[in-house]
Amino acid sequence: MKNVIGQYVPFVVLFIALCSLPSALSAQVDIYGYFESQYTGIYLDTAYFQNAYNKLRVDITSTAVKNVEFGANVIFLHYFGATSWNVLDFLPADVTAAVSPDLYPYYQFTLSDSFFLDNIYARLNFRRCALTVGKQQISLGTGYFANPIDVLNTKDALDPTYEQPGHNAIRLDVYPANRMSIMALYTPIAFDWQNSGKLLRVKLGLGHFDFSITGYEYQYTTTDFYTFEQTQEQRRLFGADAVGELLGLGVWAEGGYTVIEDADDDLYEFITGGDYTFESGLYAMLEYHHNSSGKSDHTDYDLNDWMRFFTGEQNTIARDQMYGLIQYPLTDLIMVGGSVIFSISDGSAALVPMVYWSLYENVELTLMLNAYIGEEGKVFSEKLGNGGFIRANVYF
Repeated sequence: MKNVIGQYVPFVVLFIALCSLPSALSAQVDIYGYFESQYTGIYLDTAYFQNAYNKLRVDITSTAVKNVEFGANVIFLHYFGATSWNVLDFLPADVTAAVSPDLYPYYQFTLSDSFFLDNIYARLNFRRCALTVGKQQISLGTGYFANPIDVLNTKDALDPTYEQPGHNAIRLDVYPANRMSIMALYTPIAFDWQNSGKLLRVKLGLGHFDFSITGYEYQYTTTDFYTFEQTQEQRRLFGADAVGELLGLGVWAEGGYTVIEDADDDLYEFITGGDYTFESGLYAMLEYHHNSSGKSDHTDYDLNDWMRFFTGEQNTIARDQMYGLIQYPLTDLIMVGGSVIFSISDGSAALVPMVYWSLYENVELTLMLNAYIGEEGKVFSEKLGNGGFIRANVYF
């Protein structure tokens, strides 16, 4: 118990120090955040599992020094209920049959309580540029459910708008002209320049559209989940994206081509979509997504495909998929809707009905269910378990 408390002491001290800044800097410091509580229920075969967590996020930003912005946030996560799972319980029998029983414990994962700095950065603002150093939010691409050019973040297709973690980086933003920006990003790895991430992105606005091109060199880790051996690969991604308005429709496209050193095949991935808001307030969106690293036949899915998908090493298992979303404001405070994810490659689908309720000014409730429609072995098989969650957020 003493060791558990001891590992959190530095964070607690830092947290107290951050919260004491207002007394020293008064109006030059903003403190805000939220408390989040979520309950999740899952039906798996004939069993029912429930898991829940409480999350506290506290953000602090300061502009006490001219032309300098400091920001940081701490997150505390406490889990209870079913916190230990074995991934093999969710996989097809023909896939798990290839795993030796001696290796079963290696596929076990546990949700552990944590207290950590999600972001901590300093941003220096100049006349036509800004330099940001530290752990910071980095978001790339225009896609809603997935971002082929964003290798730093992995979205959950069932809940794609949930916040992404911070990343350690040195970032330079330059604004040479109106509606034009250049971003250079460096993500260091163990003082190794050659294998560290180096990104350059140029964005230009023309008419009703914004266009971007991106180049990124980085080291990528691939895991063989039969042996748990890892391979380091040098990759170079060349990507482009566009977003704008056409004939009253919102439209966007994003794609990336990845060159892998010492590999026979390169990878490419793209997503394209559009949305429209009707006079009634009904919002509709549709996206098509292609990923060359996915497979077109579900009988070819193996353990590595499933595990790399679960761990975020690849965005999808299937090669082609469609995403759809509708939302309608039932009242000023209640939004109803749902999304559907359809695997074109194997004919399975996930249905995700949802309700958002702004209970009070700073209190929100979210109800989201999921129903998988597909035979065992397909990407949205009932074997994954049907269920849903209810989430409450209190902002301050």
